[in-house]
Amino acid sequence: MKGRNQLINEAMITCKSKSVSKSEGDDVIDGSFNCEESIKIEIEKTGDKTFLSQIVKLVKEAQESKSKTQNLANKAAFLLTIVAITAGALAMFVWLVFTGQSFNFALARTVTVMVIACPHALGLAVPLVVAVSKALSAKSGLLIRNRNAFEQARNIQAIIFDTTRTLTKGEFGVTETFSFDDSYGNTIIGTLMM
Repeated sequence: MKGRNQLINEAMITCKSKSVSKSEGDDVIDGSFNCEESIKIEIEKTGDKTFLSQIVKLVKEAQESKSKTQNLANKAAFLLTIVAITAGALAMFVWLVFTGQSFNFALARTVTVMVIACPHALGLAVPLVVAVSKALSAKSGLLIRNRNAFEQARNIQAIIFDTTRTLTKGEFGVTETFSFDDSYGNTIIGTLMM
C-alpha cells in the first residue's frame, strides 16, 4: 500500500468484520475492500501467487481428495465387479456347456447376470452423496478441506466460534446461541460469551 493510513476490510478472506488499519508498505490481501478514501496499491503478486488463488487451490485439492468411506466403497465396488464378471462368465459356461443353447442365447443370459450383479449403485452412491453434501455446505459458506474430517464431524459434541466476538454476522455481539446437547446449558454458554 502506498500513502497514508487507511482502514481496510478483509472480511471476505479473514471472516473478521473489524477493519484493519494499513499504512504505507503494508500488504493488502486481494479480495479486501477499502473503507475510506481512495488509495494506491502496488500489485506484487498475480495469478497463482495471490492469496485468493491459494484458496482456490485448496478448494480444488479438497475436491480431489477422497475420504476413507469413498476409498472403501471403491474397493468394494472393484471386488463386486470381479464377482459380477465371474458370475457372467460362469453363466456363459453353464448355458453353453450344460444346456447346449446357442451362443446368442447364452450371451443374453450372461449380460443379464452381469447387469444384475454389477455394483454400479455402490460406485455412484458415495461420490454423489459427497458432491451433494459439499454443494450444500458451500451454499452455507462452509469450505470442506478434508473429507475425513467432514465425516468425523458427526462426532462433534460442542462448537464454539469466537475469534473476534463476531459470530459471522459482521456485527459485534452474540446474536444467538444453540446447544445440541442439554449438558451444555445456558450458564456455560453465557460464561463463554463473556
